[in-house]
Amino acid sequence: MERQSCMRDFVHYTILSVLGTLGVSCYILADTFFVSKGLGTNGLTALNLAIPVYNFIHGTGLMLGMGGATRFSICKSQEKMEEVDRVYTNTIYLALLFSGVFVLLGFFFPRQLAALLGADTSVLEMTATYLRWLLLFAPAFILNDIWLCFVRNDGSPQLPMIAQLIGSFANILLDYIFIFPMGMGIFGAIFATGLSPVISIVIMLPHWGRKKNTFHLVKTKVRKYIIQQDLSLGFPSLIAQVSSGIVMITFNAIILKLAGNTGVAAYGVVANISLVVAAVYTGIAQGIQPLVSTFYGAGNNRQTKEVLKYAMVTLFSVSMIAYLFIFVFADPITAVFNSEKNLELQQISVTGLKLYFISIPFVGYNIILATFFTSIEKALPAHILSILRGLVLIIPMAFLLSALWKMTGVWLAYPITEFLTALLGFIIYQHKNKQKGTTGGQYNTII
Repeated sequence: MERQSCMRDFVHYTILSVLGTLGVSCYILADTFFVSKGLGTNGLTALNLAIPVYNFIHGTGLMLGMGGATRFSICKSQEKMEEVDRVYTNTIYLALLFSGVFVLLGFFFPRQLAALLGADTSVLEMTATYLRWLLLFAPAFILNDIWLCFVRNDGSPQLPMIAQLIGSFANILLDYIFIFPMGMGIFGAIFATGLSPVISIVIMLPHWGRKKNTFHLVKTKVRKYIIQQDLSLGFPSLIAQVSSGIVMITFNAIILKLAGNTGVAAYGVVANISLVVAAVYTGIAQGIQPLVSTFYGAGNNRQTKEVLKYAMVTLFSVSMIAYLFIFVFADPITAVFNSEKNLELQQISVTGLKLYFISIPFVGYNIILATFFTSIEKALPAHILSILRGLVLIIPMAFLLSALWKMTGVWLAYPITEFLTALLGFIIYQHKNKQKGTTGGQYNTII
């Protein structure tokens, strides 16, 4: 009976979380589609150059949200309700601090940032416009990420899912209206994207009027230990997003030299579809986080183990189906984003999809395993995995393989990096299991 209940909770939280994260990734994909249709290759290039900054903003929001919500779930399961409010309030303090930094960058340095990201004269203005408004909307993105995590961990997974989906669908609709009937160009694309988290926040407001709400803003000082816990436990979530941005910046620079703006546009197609696939794994990881943290905080080791096992089985099933679909339909998928019917863009993108997406089972494994470690307050292994895949391995791998095999090397750098990280993650996990097995610790062999 306990196992059935655990499975039911896993399915409930995971499906709702995946639907929400898919909605967010789809509005980025909608930007790609509508910009490609309305603004052509240059618009697609500008969008791709700007997306890494979105990764930094979204990563900051997830770092604070996942870090704070992990501590929130553990404290709540231990009935430390005063500490719950202190954790939430200090998380909001951090959100305001980071939001201020992003807003200042948007006001004063959008053109310099666009140039730093590789925008040439043909796309500089479009890239700077997108970056300016993206950064000015940073407070909405960050607060939305935090509240999605806290509300989900407060026993209301349906509301964040509904908020994410409505915000995402509104963005898709507004994308079309702003870019085509209203002719607002690249500004229309980012304005629609910026309004999405605002709409999501409005949808979540009723949670604060419910009796079941257990987190509140309180008058409290900045607590150094809470700040450290938020940043430490949430750091893997930041690295997961920031690594995407760093990978895109690195790949854009390499591809610009190998295949020019058309190559960057092709990479934009591959990278944006990758965001959708990664969103599924992020959704699974975010779905299990409240369950794992709650079971861990209550000392329920058997259910902690069961949740992770369900996540891994789901991950590998999804990966097999997703890669088969992408491999078979690579050509029509690319054609959707190739409004100018550019043959070079089509060829580069199709090859990229088939090679780049060999990585997807390893990407999912790394995301879920890092989140699991974070959820049981084992931050160091999560940090190691996140930094390896985001910084230490991918950048030298991209330069080395591109020097050897040009664009083929660029595409293969990602799956090789993710595979090596997954292999190390498996070794670390088994080592931790052996340590726990000899000391009667929290979990036994799961994967």
